[in-house]
Amino acid sequence: MFSRKRSNAVVRGGLLALALLAAAPIGIHSAEARAGGGFSFGSRGARTYSMPPSTATAPRAAQPFQRTETPASSGFAGNAAQPRRFGGFGTGLAAGLLGAGLFGMLGGGGFFGGLNGIGSLFGLLFQFALIAGVVMLAMRWFRSRSATPSMASGPSMQARSGFGGFGGGSQPARPATVPLAVQPQDFAAFEQALISIQTAFSREDTNALSRLTTPEILRYFGADLDANRARGVRNDIADVKLLQGDLSEAWREGGADFATVAMRFDARDTMVDRTSGRVVDGNPNQRSEVAELWTFRRDNGGPWLLSAVQQTA
Repeated sequence: MFSRKRSNAVVRGGLLALALLAAAPIGIHSAEARAGGGFSFGSRGARTYSMPPSTATAPRAAQPFQRTETPASSGFAGNAAQPRRFGGFGTGLAAGLLGAGLFGMLGGGGFFGGLNGIGSLFGLLFQFALIAGVVMLAMRWFRSRSATPSMASGPSMQARSGFGGFGGGSQPARPATVPLAVQPQDFAAFEQALISIQTAFSREDTNALSRLTTPEILRYFGADLDANRARGVRNDIADVKLLQGDLSEAWREGGADFATVAMRFDARDTMVDRTSGRVVDGNPNQRSEVAELWTFRRDNGGPWLLSAVQQTA
């Protein structure tokens, strides 16, 4: 009776959800129609899987990437927790031996069958001592194995020092990063990039986007533009203005410089029909304001290119 009522409630809830979806307006909200569509995407080099520090412009935590081409297994996973080598009261061989011994005693057969039916108190104590000895030997063996360094493909000193989660010795080395000083002309370049990228995206100018973004970001923007074409719409972004900006962090790794900056900006942001030019979402007479974290990358002293965009939580 209870299961039938429960299934009926699930069905009614599903029908209600479908009705609400059917009643909701179809389209893209103008606040998320800008370049990137309000998602977090891209790569931040060795810091892809670590959250950038909050700033006065973006005081809330950044969202993790929904789209990135940097695999978590590449050594860029930061301080993500790794599987522990030892957990609870013994693992592996030790836990198996201990479990087998206790199960045998609880079943009345003694350790591994009872040692010919030993049932006296002395026999019971002997079994416990034997189990403890086996556990100690097994744990000592596991510890000696985990402490053996790997000379053929050993990790860096940073990985062996304990950073990067449990079992750091088995993790790939993270690229070394050093702080980077950002100059006033760099901030001017970031502001200009914000305006130029939004304008190029609105014009669907992939050639301009290729000069302003990394190849990864260009692929994401290209996919978004293709999706707009398939829906028969175009994102019209006009009059982009930076309202406030500050630096979250900047660093150098290898021959590449990275800078993550928080930028609060507004613009006239609408979706229009590709054929008629009619506005299908957004208000051309209202400005949409948003705060995002943009990461720029510069290789070997070249120009700054957009490498990542992150939303705030």
